[in-house]
Amino acid sequence: MASSAQTLLLVDGYNIIGAWSCLQKIRDRHGLEPARQELVEKLINYAAHQDYRTQVVFDAQYQNTPSFQEDHTPHLSVYFTAFSQTADTYIEKVCAGYFRGIEPAPPRVIVATSDYAQRLTVVGYGAQWLCAQKLEKELEHAQRLIRSRQKHQKRSQGRFLVNSLDAKIQEQLTQWLHDRS
Repeated sequence: MASSAQTLLLVDGYNIIGAWSCLQKIRDRHGLEPARQELVEKLINYAAHQDYRTQVVFDAQYQNTPSFQEDHTPHLSVYFTAFSQTADTYIEKVCAGYFRGIEPAPPRVIVATSDYAQRLTVVGYGAQWLCAQKLEKELEHAQRLIRSRQKHQKRSQGRFLVNSLDAKIQEQLTQWLHDRS
């Protein structure tokens, strides 16, 4: 994970899947695993773009397994709760730990969920709340900005293949051509 000085975004995974129509369709047609993967893929670039330390939390879904975490990028991890714990209780416990000073708190904690009861609880612990629809809009906006930047970078590279090479490689190639002449 990235440094603790970053904003922490806690995402109630199944709540978001149930709230976004694109993820609902994937879940209904192909199951939960592809919907989870799509949510994680969508959040990877967003987390990096925002420089958020992001944790997507999923319930164990009645599987008798211990909790575990998968780190996908320095900005994003996925946490699966233990059998007896819900995503809501895990997220609330994290927020309460920061509120009570049990752990050093990041400058901001944002919880993404459309669960009204959870919203009230985490806001009571000093976290900010982001509804599923607002997260989706922010994510789409970030994707547009990223695409726009990538287009601009491609245009500014020019039409020659050498412009798409790493700067160090370009320098070596220039040196090699200079040495040959």
